[in-house]
Amino acid sequence: MIQRGIATFTLDEGRCPRWLFERMVKLGREIIRALVAELGPERFIERIGDPVWFQSLGTVLAFDWNASGLTTILTAALKEAIRGEEQDLGIFICGGKGKTSRKTPDEINQWSERLSLPPEKSQALVYNSRISAKVDSALLQDGYQIYHHAFFFTKSGAWTVVQQGMNIETETARRYHWYSERLEDMVCEPHTGIVSPVKHARVLDLTARNSHQARTVSTDLVSQSHGVLFKDLQLLSRHRTPISATARFSTSEGPLTLLHLKGTEFYYHPMVRENFSESRYLQKILTKLCDEKPKSYETLLATPGVGPKTIRALALVAEIIYGARVSYEDPARYSFAHGGKDATPYPVDRPTYDRTIEIMKRVGARAKRKLSP
Repeated sequence: MIQRGIATFTLDEGRCPRWLFERMVKLGREIIRALVAELGPERFIERIGDPVWFQSLGTVLAFDWNASGLTTILTAALKEAIRGEEQDLGIFICGGKGKTSRKTPDEINQWSERLSLPPEKSQALVYNSRISAKVDSALLQDGYQIYHHAFFFTKSGAWTVVQQGMNIETETARRYHWYSERLEDMVCEPHTGIVSPVKHARVLDLTARNSHQARTVSTDLVSQSHGVLFKDLQLLSRHRTPISATARFSTSEGPLTLLHLKGTEFYYHPMVRENFSESRYLQKILTKLCDEKPKSYETLLATPGVGPKTIRALALVAEIIYGARVSYEDPARYSFAHGGKDATPYPVDRPTYDRTIEIMKRVGARAKRKLSP
């Protein structure tokens, strides 16, 4: 079964009203309490890793079903909802939108210290947070720039990642979900589920099983002398030709390029403006990789400095010169209780919302009494 999790929404420029956010926090708190009391913290974050369940939770809390803000506001509301109760609930939420996302490693380390987690477990959590962000920004080049990263974890070490990226050209956002307990490989189809009404014609997807050969050859390429690799890039660069505007390729990094080697077919790649062989920074990173000779593709990706351009350059050489297969299929595919923030499908019914909060409080209290010895 393919394991991927992506949701696509329109970019939302509005703000969540204070009165609604406060209710989202209150109702979210009661839902979390009830779920944890009934199922435990691991099952709760498992549900967060399900993009459909996450989407449904957002609409139950009255956010617009098709707005990018559902991801950012819902995550912020849940983080605020458990504030002060994290250790009792056994759930910890780190990161968030924009600059807050970059604080994720520090927040994980702070919780690790308070929980007295072994250093190796703390380091593993930080690594998983960072590598998931790299996978969705470098291996899955779908034209969406990651701007939201939230990391949910439990004392046992189970974790879920909810990330979101934006595409300025199409004015849409795409959400990516991960869940550790269903994860078999960090670089091969690591996501959980898929929900998306928007699919692009061509996406460079190096997480696909069909890209296994390209990942293997990319790793082999940096196990040799960097001089050999640079010669391959120079060969490709001599055959670069601008392509027509009708051939659209999803990328957030600039114009497209058509490569035509004598005796071969035409290949489309989301090349950057400058020639690969003339990029000094790329040469520096590739030289570093050739010196360090990473043993696996995941180690290659985790190397500091490796980003979308490095990954794309290696994939280009792997496919064009060595015939390694690369997937260009977009992995994306295609719920209201209280209304929606922008009155879609109808205005938020505040009295009903408040009654729901009170009902959930009673449900949570009853569940606690039921489970008490």
